[in-house]
Parts: sequence; C-alpha cells; structure tokens
Amino acid sequence: MRRLWLPLLVALAAGCGSTTTVTVTTTKTVTETVTAPAAKKTVRVYFMRGGKVGPVARQLETVDRASLLAAVAAGPSDDERGIGFTQGEATERTAEEVYTLSQFAPAKPVQVAGRSYTRADFEDLTPLILVESPLPFEAVSSPLRVWGTANTFEATFEYELLDATGKVVAKHFVTATSGSGTRGTYDVTIRFDAPAGAGKLVVYELSAADGSRIHQVEIPLTLQ
Repeated sequence: MRRLWLPLLVALAAGCGSTTTVTVTTTKTVTETVTAPAAKKTVRVYFMRGGKVGPVARQLETVDRASLLAAVAAGPSDDERGIGFTQGEATERTAEEVYTLSQFAPAKPVQVAGRSYTRADFEDLTPLILVESPLPFEAVSSPLRVWGTANTFEATFEYELLDATGKVVAKHFVTATSGSGTRGTYDVTIRFDAPAGAGKLVVYELSAADGSRIHQVEIPLTLQ
C-alpha cells in the first residue's frame, strides 16, 4: 500500500504547484587523537674558541646527561666554526663536557669518565671574560641581559654593542663580584636603540699597562 500511495501523493503535490523539501541531518561524532611535538628547550653546549671554552645554543627535546653529552660529541655547526669554534680533544674535550653538564648548577661537581670535576679545575681553559648569555646568533631586543663570569684586573671590564654598520649603540663598564685572580659573576642590563638587523656584543679588558684592548670576545647577534 505504501508503494501505491507514495506516487499518488507526489502526483497530487505536483498538480497543486507546491514542493516540499525534507532535509535529513546526520550527526557523526569523530574522536581524533592529535599528538603535539614535544617542546624543545634551549641549553648551552660548550666548545673551544681561541683555546678557551665558550657556549653556543642548542635546542633539545630531552635535557639529560646523555643528550647533553651527545650534543658535545656532535661538535659545532658550520656557522659556529665560521666564528672560530672548534671541538677540543683530550683535556679540552673534558672541559667542554664539564661545562656543559654543570650549566644548571655551576658550582657543583660533575662526573666525567669516572672522575669528579668542577669548572674551577679548568680555569686555564676559561676566558677571563666568559659570556654565558646572550649566545652567538641569538635574536635580542632592548633591554638586553648580559651575564656570566669574569676574572679581570680589579674585577672590571668593558662592553660595546654595535649595529650592522659598526656603530656603537651602547657602551659601558662592568664590575664583577670579584677579580684579580678570583673568578666572580656579573649580571647587567643593556638598553639600546638600534635598527633591526645584524649586530654584535664585544667585551674586553683595558690593559693596565697601555690601555689597549685585551681578552676581547665578540658575539654575533640579531638586533630586534
């Protein structure tokens, strides 16, 4: 009977000049699991530069002893080699590993090859002005925080921040917590006004003998 009535109803509706539209909505719930990539963390990995240890930046998904040592073993990048970083051997390699492993607690000893070391064991391989931040090729903006350790005469040294043209956009002196044979810490803030682009931070000590620059370290940056 339904098969008979349905054509009849359609015919009657057509004869009356009206159209009925029926909309059927089907709702389907789909459950999808999305796995987001693990957020990488920035750490410092140390290599040799001019015969002294110096840090560069690395992005690691897992920060533990194995991943830090693997980053040291991988060596500097091409860009880092371009500004003088190299991978040390023997005692220099041990210093790189000790500095890298101790970055979260610099005063505490770490184990390397079955022996306990502190950073103080490698004072002869540590630059008199060690800049821990900013790191080479880092993008920075004002105010710029600069911190690290130093062992300079009377605990003082100078800094200059230059823009892409070589213009000095900020300059001053820094006084560490100690010096003249005892390594101290420093932490300063630099305010600057410069066009966006390449730049660099230069730190150095003025010679007590003739006022010339000594122990100079340059760190290329991107100014924002």
